[in-house]
Amino acid sequence: MKVKPTKDRIVDAALLLFEEQGYHAVTVDKIVKESGTSKGGFYHNFRSKDELLYTIHDSFITYILTKAEDAYQKYDTPAERLYETVKSFVMMFDLYRPHVTVFYQESLYLSSDYFQTIKIKRDRYKKMMFRVVEEGIEQGEFRQEIPVPITSMAIFGMTNWTYKWYKDTGNYSINEIAMIYADLVMHSVLTQEARGKLEYQRFFLKKDSLKGDDQYV
Repeated sequence: MKVKPTKDRIVDAALLLFEEQGYHAVTVDKIVKESGTSKGGFYHNFRSKDELLYTIHDSFITYILTKAEDAYQKYDTPAERLYETVKSFVMMFDLYRPHVTVFYQESLYLSSDYFQTIKIKRDRYKKMMFRVVEEGIEQGEFRQEIPVPITSMAIFGMTNWTYKWYKDTGNYSINEIAMIYADLVMHSVLTQEARGKLEYQRFFLKKDSLKGDDQYV
């Protein structure tokens, strides 16, 4: 089996320890011991424990921001852009669920400079969602009566909570969960006319399209 690079092992160990014990209770020595590395290896990759926490936060925020920007450039309509953005956000939890958990538990402990850098990216993502929803309403694809800020924040609220319950051992795959979320969002925001478009039928679940068991997530 290929051994992970030192930096990845340190991040993995920190994620486990931060989630279990909290940021302040975890020392560099604990991280080094858990990761099977050395202090030299730690400080070669990270200037401080604070930079390590920043790296954990930045990894998943950069991922979802890049996916949203790619969707905006690749697709022509607000409906397609929103569908792909929601799916990519949910799919992120398969790669970064521990990162998101640590973010919500420990983000207040970031230094002001690191926190501001993260905030800039979060604000860019928020603005992109607002823009897509606003353009959808302006172009007549999304319902006129739904306010842009509330609609956008409702989508964030629904998808963000996934980190609390998602397990990769559950009966629904992350792709199926992403499809369910996207179906719920698109049914909620699209106008009746837009929902009837042939090219938008891919947004919606079909009977028996999911293999999971409703008794378990």
